[in-house]
Amino acid sequence: MATDLGGFLEEHREAVNWIRKPVDLDNVGALTGQSTKTIVFENLRNYPGWRLADLLFHNREAQARVLGCEPHQVVQTLAKVLERGPRKFRIVEDGPVKEIKLTGDDVDLTRLPVVRHTERDPGPYLTSFNVVRDPETGVCNSNNPRSLVLGRNRTLSSFVTRHVQSIFGKYKAAKQKMPQAICIGAHPAFELAAAYSGLHDDFWDLEYAGTIMGRTLDLVRCETLDLMVPAEAQIVIEGYVNPERTGIDGPNPGPATYFVPARAPAPEFEVTAITMRREPIYRNHMCSPWTDHQPLPRLFHEAQLYRMLRAQGLDVREVMFPPWGGAMSCVIQIAPAADGQVNDALLAVMGAPWLNTKLVVAVDPDINIYDPADVYFAITTRVDPSKHVIIVPNTRGNPMDPSTTPVLEAGESAINHRHPAVVGKMGIDATKPVPYRANRADFDRGWPVNWGKVKLTDYL
Repeated sequence: MATDLGGFLEEHREAVNWIRKPVDLDNVGALTGQSTKTIVFENLRNYPGWRLADLLFHNREAQARVLGCEPHQVVQTLAKVLERGPRKFRIVEDGPVKEIKLTGDDVDLTRLPVVRHTERDPGPYLTSFNVVRDPETGVCNSNNPRSLVLGRNRTLSSFVTRHVQSIFGKYKAAKQKMPQAICIGAHPAFELAAAYSGLHDDFWDLEYAGTIMGRTLDLVRCETLDLMVPAEAQIVIEGYVNPERTGIDGPNPGPATYFVPARAPAPEFEVTAITMRREPIYRNHMCSPWTDHQPLPRLFHEAQLYRMLRAQGLDVREVMFPPWGGAMSCVIQIAPAADGQVNDALLAVMGAPWLNTKLVVAVDPDINIYDPADVYFAITTRVDPSKHVIIVPNTRGNPMDPSTTPVLEAGESAINHRHPAVVGKMGIDATKPVPYRANRADFDRGWPVNWGKVKLTDYL
C-alpha cells in the first residue's frame, strides 16, 4: 500500500479522470465540479511541472479507496478505527517533502497553483490541513484553515474547529505568534485524520492516519519551526500566525455554498519556508458545488453517530451527511423494532455535541440512502407531518447557515463570525410502522418480477 498521494493515485488509476489537455487555473473549479471521479490535472498553464488533484472523498466509492473497504462499509470501517484508537508516528531525519527547500527571499506562494474558488473570492485560497501545537499541553492538533494568499509570503488564516480556535486563543492571550505548518498533498488518510473533531485533548488527531492505514507512518521536522509534518507530503508551508496583524477574509463559500459570513477579520500567517518535492502534486479542496468540502469533515461524525446509535440498542445500517445537505443534514438508515426508537435516534443526532445538524431524516433499510429521490419518496409516502415530524426551537446554529440568527448580544464573535447563532431543528421519521403494527404491510413496494436479479448491462 502506498503511503504518499502520488502512489495512492497510481494504485487507483482507473478511478481517476486524468486531464492531460492544457487547463487554465481559473477553469479547474468548474471542471472539478463536473467530475464523477477523482480528478488530476497534469498540464496546468503557467505552472510547468505541477499537477493538481481533487475529489478524494466526494462519494462512498472514493472514501472506500482511502479506507481499504467496500463502499457500503465506510462508516462501519471508520467506527472500527475509532475503537482501535490513534497510532503514534515514527520520527525520521529526512523525507521526500525536503527535496526542495525555500527560505528567505526564495519563499513565493505565487509559484504554487493555488485556486481562486469563485468569482467573488478576493484571491486564491489554500485549503489543506495544518499542524499547530497547544502551548500549555504540548499536544498537536490539525484542521483545514481557510488561507487567503495575500502575496509572496503572507496569507490570512481562518480557523473553524473549536480545538484549533482554542489553541490560537492561548497564543493570542499571551501576545505570541503561533507556529503553523500547512501540509499539502499528503496521503488522504492524513487528510481524513485531520478532519477528526471529537474530544482529543491528550492525543494528536493526525495519529488516526496510522490507524486508518494499519502501519506506523513517518514525520519529519520543519525547517524553521519546532513542528513535525508528514515526511511524504508534497508541499509544506511553514510560518507563524500573528494575532497582532489581521485582515478581512472573504467572501468565500462554506459547505452550503453560501458566502456566509461574507467577510470577517482573520490573523495573518507569515510564511518563513516552503519545502516540497521536485515534481509536486498540489492538493486542491474545491469549495463548490458538491465536492470534498462537504463529506470530508463529516466522515468521522458519521462513524461517531453510528457507534452512538448502536449503543442505544438500535439496528442502524448507515449514517450519511449527504453533500447536497450542505453538511447540515443527516440521513440515518435504521430498522426500528419498537415504537419510540426512531424519535430517540432523531433527537440524539440533532443534539450531538460537535454538530450543528439542522435536519435529520430516518429511513428504512429498503430506502437507498444515497439516492435523494428515494429519500424524498420515503418522506412523501411514509410521513404524516402531524405525527412524524419533531421541531425543536432555539438550538445551536451553524455560523455558515444564512437561515440562523446570530446572537448579537454575545459580542464580537457573533457580529463578525455569526457565532453563536440559533436556529430550529427538525427530525423526520420516514420509516414504516414497526413490525408489530398491522398496517406495516401497506408500505410494501411493488417491483417488477426479478427486480435486482437481472441486469440491463448483461443484455447490451
